[in-house]
Amino acid sequence: MVKGKAYGLNTSHWPESSWAAPQEFIILGFSGWPQALRVLLFALLLPLYLATLMGNLLMLGLALAEPALHTPMYFFLGALSTVEVAYTLVLTPRMLAGFLLPPGGQAVTPSTCAAQMALFVALGGAECLLLAAMALDRYLAICHPLYYPQLMTTGLCWGLLASCCAGGSILALGLTTAIFRLPFCRGGLVNHVFCDLPAVLVLACGNRDLQKHMLLVACLLLLVLPLVLILLSYTRVLVVILGVGDAAGRRKAFNTVASHLTVAILHYGCATAMYARPLSSRSLEEDKLVSLIYINLTPLLYPAIYTLRNRDMQGALQRVVSQRVPGMAHQADLT
Repeated sequence: MVKGKAYGLNTSHWPESSWAAPQEFIILGFSGWPQALRVLLFALLLPLYLATLMGNLLMLGLALAEPALHTPMYFFLGALSTVEVAYTLVLTPRMLAGFLLPPGGQAVTPSTCAAQMALFVALGGAECLLLAAMALDRYLAICHPLYYPQLMTTGLCWGLLASCCAGGSILALGLTTAIFRLPFCRGGLVNHVFCDLPAVLVLACGNRDLQKHMLLVACLLLLVLPLVLILLSYTRVLVVILGVGDAAGRRKAFNTVASHLTVAILHYGCATAMYARPLSSRSLEEDKLVSLIYINLTPLLYPAIYTLRNRDMQGALQRVVSQRVPGMAHQADLT
């Protein structure tokens, strides 16, 4: 186990002669846990991983294949599913492999560690910004329905998507570069399931104030600001929903908003709990346990929420299945 349970581990007393770039990083994960428990976690988390991939690919496939879903809302849902699939592929396979490897952790090169960190931040940042773009889309659709077709054009949708990806990538590149420019003390034992920002930053020597400030700025730009915009947008949307329209229209709009708000609360809640805290107040072991939730459970809930609470998605899925199964197509014609 790594000495020191908090991210506030003091390295300033180590002599500069011990500062060196490690030849490799060791991702410890849960390698110190009993083998039987690690195998059990693997058996529990593998089905969740496969279900997450299938659920998000299903949402993406429906958004692409169904003409009825070729709208801005489902464009952003398809983009969100794509980001979730990439996010899952970056983190989960290596984490699952770590449960089956012998004790001692997984060795990765510094370039691999940096790439994993950068991809994680870029995809997570793009997702944060995409949720804000989805809130903007619902705000325009419900609060300004007469102008919505002229405002939310195909070009604007692609522009928002490109901006979300570019914003996440720029922050990821800046943070990763800043952290890996630092010297590291006594090798690179990463007490986490992947090369997460705080878990690697704690290994660095010297003055880390710049990196801490950059992490704080990233949290403000990717967590606080989008969440405020989302809450303001949906507050206005709810006011409009409750004031106009018939009962059926209000119910459909409310279900859509409820789905988006549920996803936003899950995403920003987990992200805030992980990254909007000072390094000195963090626990390595607690962060690893929380990571099991936001890596494995939260991405699985997204397709479940959107498909179970969305009648358009349910109808599209039924039409696709009925087209593939002749018996069901005949039954659908009879009904």
